[in-house]
Amino acid sequence: MHRLMAQNMSKRFGTRTVFSDINLDLEAGQSLAVTGPNGSGKSTLIKCLLGLYRPDSGAAEYLADDHPLNPDDFRCRTAFVAPYLSLYSQLTGEENLRFFATMRGFNVTGKEVNQWLTRVGLEGRGDDRLGTYSSGMIQRLQYAIALSGAPDFLFLDEPTSNLDDDGKRVVRELIDEIRTRAVIVLATNEKEEYALAEQQCRLGQ
Repeated sequence: MHRLMAQNMSKRFGTRTVFSDINLDLEAGQSLAVTGPNGSGKSTLIKCLLGLYRPDSGAAEYLADDHPLNPDDFRCRTAFVAPYLSLYSQLTGEENLRFFATMRGFNVTGKEVNQWLTRVGLEGRGDDRLGTYSSGMIQRLQYAIALSGAPDFLFLDEPTSNLDDDGKRVVRELIDEIRTRAVIVLATNEKEEYALAEQQCRLGQ
């Protein structure tokens, strides 16, 4: 059983307190939407939970069967999708997928690459350089990269940003498929995305 815990987490930038006293306890099969207006700290909280930012107080802890995960295990078990993340525009879609799989400590076969590209609606575009992709196509590829490793912890910031209606449908289906076995945390200020998670934490109240 995988578990994410955060106790009394706070973050400041200079004299401005972004959020304070955040407490979370999520197990595999549970999901949380972090909501609030622009500038309320949603992305900052996600980055603190991921270890990309250091909180000013409190901490996040990841566990598997009640044992804390070390940083290497954590990286292998975690995936993050956000519109501001950068992929490699000089590489093809397939090369990006293979590269990030290797960085996370696993390999994907050619068959698996094709299956994932097809799953996110990029069938036949794997040999095209990312520089030819639209923003929505890049967002779809991010999901293929994130979910190809079967993560135990999935973090989504603005999960359907840049996507058309078909892309949003694909994302909803992918989240439903992974929901029962993973911890999912998403940040959004879009009401239609609230339903992607079973619990809510509102910032900026």
